[in-house]
Amino acid sequence: MSPHPRLIEVTARIRARSAATRQRYLQHVAAHHARGVQRAGLGCTNLAHGYAAAPESDKIWLRAQHAPNIGIVSSYNDMLSAHQPLLAFPAWIKEAAREHGATAQFAGGVPAMCDGVTQGQPGMELSLFSRDVIAMSTAVALTHNMFDATLCLGVCDKIVPGLLIGALSFGHLPTIFVPGGPMPSGLSNEAKAKMRQRFAAGEVGPDALLAAEEQSYHSAGTCTFYGTANSNQMLMEIMGLHVPGSAFINPGTPLREALVREAANRVLQITAHGPDYTPIAEVIDERAIVNGIVGLMATGGSTNHTLHLVAIARAAGILIDWSDFDDISAVVPLLARVYPNGKADVNQFHEAGGLGFLIRELLDAGLLHEDVRTVAGGKAGLRAYTRHPVLHEGPDGQHVLAWEDAPATSGNDQIVGTVATPFAANGGLRLLKGNLGRSVIKVSAVKPEHQVVQAPAIVFEDQEDLLAAYKRGELQRDFIAVVRGQGPRANGMPELHSLTPTLTNLQDQGFKVALVTDGRMSGASGKVPAAIHVTPEALAQGPLGRVRDGDVILLDAVAGTLDALVSPQEWDARDLPTLDREAHHHGMGRDLFGGMRHTVTGAEQGAATFGGDW
Repeated sequence: MSPHPRLIEVTARIRARSAATRQRYLQHVAAHHARGVQRAGLGCTNLAHGYAAAPESDKIWLRAQHAPNIGIVSSYNDMLSAHQPLLAFPAWIKEAAREHGATAQFAGGVPAMCDGVTQGQPGMELSLFSRDVIAMSTAVALTHNMFDATLCLGVCDKIVPGLLIGALSFGHLPTIFVPGGPMPSGLSNEAKAKMRQRFAAGEVGPDALLAAEEQSYHSAGTCTFYGTANSNQMLMEIMGLHVPGSAFINPGTPLREALVREAANRVLQITAHGPDYTPIAEVIDERAIVNGIVGLMATGGSTNHTLHLVAIARAAGILIDWSDFDDISAVVPLLARVYPNGKADVNQFHEAGGLGFLIRELLDAGLLHEDVRTVAGGKAGLRAYTRHPVLHEGPDGQHVLAWEDAPATSGNDQIVGTVATPFAANGGLRLLKGNLGRSVIKVSAVKPEHQVVQAPAIVFEDQEDLLAAYKRGELQRDFIAVVRGQGPRANGMPELHSLTPTLTNLQDQGFKVALVTDGRMSGASGKVPAAIHVTPEALAQGPLGRVRDGDVILLDAVAGTLDALVSPQEWDARDLPTLDREAHHHGMGRDLFGGMRHTVTGAEQGAATFGGDW
């Protein structure tokens, strides 16, 4: 199937816009590749330092310099459930490498913080910036020039984008991403959300809430809702950076271990030592970025990727903006109902056919670029990702990893749809624009009757002020909450997901409510309409600063507009207030990030703190 005309149009537009920056990026990649095997450029002193602690058997191969050496970069820590399973992975990878006459070294670790732990806390104001810290940490890990390929071990919100940005700065190296997988299903996400609403309404106490949360977040693995972490795994799959079918296999299973070992086997096959050299710079091209946007729309994925995909693309010399997302969203149907866009969790999505089924549906409809390079290699292109991994018992009783075609039909048509019978005719993210700036909104979980809200504004400059007003009983009415001073320059652009239960309660009581903010909401943005990432942000002289209490605002997700219904003369005459963010710049490590706040770009430019100007 030839690609859809809209995909061809948007891809051509991106390619033309990016011609100069992409060319400079690829020139840098080619120059590094021309230097040959990485360790060959090191002097004897450098080289001896590089493997002094290695086992003697590995030193033989490392000294010879003609066998591949894999660099492992990991976000392991044992506090956070998603990262705890990564502890075992390096040993498996090293064993697999040795079986092929190669070596692997743990190149470095990157920080991994959890938005679920820091939600509503000062630490959340470091969360977005941690992506760029992770990118720089990845570069530091790889800069020793000891490696012929990279395995990136990571799962959650900022970790995978940061690892990918860092890996792209070493674009000549083949790179495969190795996920940990979701925890088994516990208390349903819907039941958890209901308990949060009841707690916000004062109907239950903290003991009941904690018990529900512990039943939901109960073991090692990623959270089971379809937020940023699991959207990351979808992206790595649909952009061709996973061993096919790796995304949603639970940790602690034989299949997960087999896939980790296969990642080591596969990355050794695509180094410059072999005939199928596949540097990451050739995997992440304009078509792969468009495929990522398609996957985001088809699954109702995380709003955070309207930032991360922009920054990832820029790291590869590719320039995209929210208009590209919007144009693709218009032609890509919604094919997944996974919480918060439905009742199912990612385990149920996987069991119903998952990404293999969904990718095949999109390919057969011409809604993905099929002829892309992937780490799976061969001539199959993206079609390789329409197969599921399985373990068979070999003749010697050992498990043998194999792949089978995704099921011919959806295992549950309430969770996984088809292009012929989608859950919605277009994608889950839309662009809003008007006199309040440019913004994105996730509508895949918002009922049609809530997608257009016109109501007076109530202005807040901290999320705590909104919650306090609710507790005082001041919000029992129609209103649009304008929470400003939450952009990347102001305070690191924290998620405001802790507002969700409160706003949902008000909407459930029959009030017309919405949120407009230059901050983020969450990968778990839900059923309350939220115009987020408003750009320019208020601290950068953005128009949110002109809004006053009582201004009537129209948020129209159908027409794609976001306007304060104020006369142009009055609007232009208003002064922009001076926002005092000083209290958000100190304590809990925030003092260390002042430089990032000063240099960060706007949300539509990826909220990045370094340029990637090739």
